[in-house]
Amino acid sequence: MADLSIALDMCPAWAPALGFGGAAIALVMASIGSAWGTGKAGMGISAIGVARPEIVMKNIIPVVMAGVLGIYGLIIAVIIGNAVKVASAGSVKSLGYSDYSIYTGYAHLAAGMCCGFSGLAAGIAIGVVGDAGVRAVAQQGKMYVGMVLILIFAEALGLYGLIVGLIMASHDSADCGVP
Repeated sequence: MADLSIALDMCPAWAPALGFGGAAIALVMASIGSAWGTGKAGMGISAIGVARPEIVMKNIIPVVMAGVLGIYGLIIAVIIGNAVKVASAGSVKSLGYSDYSIYTGYAHLAAGMCCGFSGLAAGIAIGVVGDAGVRAVAQQGKMYVGMVLILIFAEALGLYGLIVGLIMASHDSADCGVP
C-alpha cells in the first residue's frame, strides 16, 4: 500500500492537466502574438500602400515573421500534446493513478509558458517595429536594412522561447514510485 501512496503523490490523476495546459498556453499565446504582430504591421503596410504601392511586397517581411511565431507555438503544443500519457491498463485507475508524473507535467507547463509568452512578446515587438519600419521605409528607402535587422532581433525572442521550450519539454520522469 505504501508503493501506491507514493505513486499517487508522484503521478496524480491531475498531472496530465499540467501538460495539456502547457500545450494550450504555447499555442494560444504564440498565436495571439502572431495575430497582433500581423495586424499591427499590416496596418502600416496598408497605410504606405496607398501612396507607394510598388514597395508593398518588399515590406511584407514583418507580416511573414509574425506568422512564424504561431508555428513556434504549434510545434511545442504538438510535442507536449503527444507526450502526455493516459492511465495505462495496468494502473489503478479507480484510485486516481496516472503514468504521467507531476515532474513531467510541470516541465511541459513551463515549456508551454516559455514558448507562448516569448512568442507573445516577439509578436508585439514585430508589430511595433513592422508598423513604424514600413512607414519609415516609405519615406526613406535606406531604412530598409535597419528595419530588417531590428525585425530579426525581435523574431529571435520567439526563437529563444522555442529552443528553451523544446529543452524543457524533453524533460521526462517516468518513475512513479511503483516497482
